[in-house]
Parts: sequence; C-alpha cells; structure tokens
Amino acid sequence: MRLLFIGDIVGRSGRAVVAERLPGLVSDWALDLVVINGENAAGGFGITEAIYDELLDAGADAVTLGNHSWDQREALVFIERAPRLVRPVNYPAGTPGRGAAMVETRKGQRALVMNVMGRVFMDPLDDPFAAVERELDACRLGKDADAVIVDIHCEATSEKQAMGFVVDGRATLCVGTHTHAPTADHRVLPGGTAFVSDVGMTGDFNSIIGMMKEEPIARFTRKLPSARFEPAGGPATLCGIAVETDDKTGLATRVAAVRLGGILEQATPDFWG
Repeated sequence: MRLLFIGDIVGRSGRAVVAERLPGLVSDWALDLVVINGENAAGGFGITEAIYDELLDAGADAVTLGNHSWDQREALVFIERAPRLVRPVNYPAGTPGRGAAMVETRKGQRALVMNVMGRVFMDPLDDPFAAVERELDACRLGKDADAVIVDIHCEATSEKQAMGFVVDGRATLCVGTHTHAPTADHRVLPGGTAFVSDVGMTGDFNSIIGMMKEEPIARFTRKLPSARFEPAGGPATLCGIAVETDDKTGLATRVAAVRLGGILEQATPDFWG
C-alpha cells in the first residue's frame, strides 16, 4: 500500500496548494490512501463542511482534527454526517463524531484512521494512551485492518515519541501533528511502524506557524493582544509523509518526507520515482 499523510492545512493558501497538487500526486504516485489533518483549514481555526467536502474532492480519504475541532461551531453538527472526519478519540463520552474511522482504500483495502490529542501543554482530555490501546485492541493490524494510521496531535515531542513506541508493530504510521514545524526524524521504528515527530503544516512558511507575523510578535514582545490571528496568504508548502507498506503485514517498509511548493527545501520520496 502507498499512503500519504498531509500535515495541518492552515487557511486558504494551504487549501489552495492541496487543490493544486494532490490530484496529480494521487495519479503520479499511484496512492492508495490519503489522510489530511484539517483542523486549521478554515481561516486557521477549525473546519467547515464545505472545506471538508473540498478536501475529499481533492483526493483525501479521511480528514483528522485536533484541539481546534470545534472552533467552527457547525462542526459540532455536520461531523455526525461526515463519516471520514475524525476528531480526537480521547474526548469524553458523548462528544459528537468519532475518534476513529475505517475507510476503504483505492484498492479496496481497509484502513483504520485514528486521531488522538496529547495532554502535555494541552487541554487535559482523557488518557490518550489508554484510548489508543482500546482502539488497537478492537482493530488489529493485519487481521481487522490492512493499515492503521495514528495521528497524535500534541505539543510535546516526547509525548509523540512515546506514542510511537507504544504502538510500534501495531500501527502502520504514527504521525505527529500540531506544532506546524516539520521534523527530520522520520523513520521506521524497530517493530515496523513509520514515525515522525511532526509532519509540518501545509501553509505559508513566511509566517509564525502559519499566521501573519505581526500579531504573534506583538503578543510576545508587549504581552498585549491587539488583533485577531490571521493566516498568512503567501505561497504554501505542502508538507507530508509518504509511507509504503508490506501488504501481508500492514507494517511500513519505507518512509520519506514530502515538501512541495512554497519556500521550504523541496522533498519527494525517491522510491516512487
């Protein structure tokens, strides 16, 4: 299986580079599965139903969220009719939506896509490790699913790495999101799970984590908010992680960084041509 996970889309410029690039990547790389983190897609804060549909139309098979899941209030309602929109699995019982979704790949295989939010420097949700364990116990890689993708959405690199080792050998990919800066530690862990501490954002990197620079700088230097955060609107870089798997086990065999467009150094998986 060939899968692509695209990091946190920030605002209009992030959506634009996905719309421009993703259909061609699906074709050129013969992708079986595409997962996108879309929690910042609507003006940097949350997601709308129209944007969710737009991402699916571009080629996404599932869209994950995070701490901005409910910034657009309509998400509380439309998530119930959006079976491929996945909010953190460790929200309390009764929260709308789902924390894991089984989706069908382009080859008809089964992929479990899970989103979980960390607790270090984040809202204190339920235990993320226990929540992921419950999902993995209910859906075993290689038996109940042909691929398992865990999006660990949190601040602390240590918490992301801990999750990676906890799920190693039981997930195809454990991918860190939220901090918007791509890390260089992508690799296949000893048990066969592909991992990266943070996949990076899909947005304008002439910014502060996707936002126009002036207001964040003002808040850091004067400690006084003066305006709303607004997404930067320059050319965006599509940041992602490419994974190839062993169809017999569902485990990763190769992993590579993806960076396309914008101002970052470009990167593509050499094993896909």
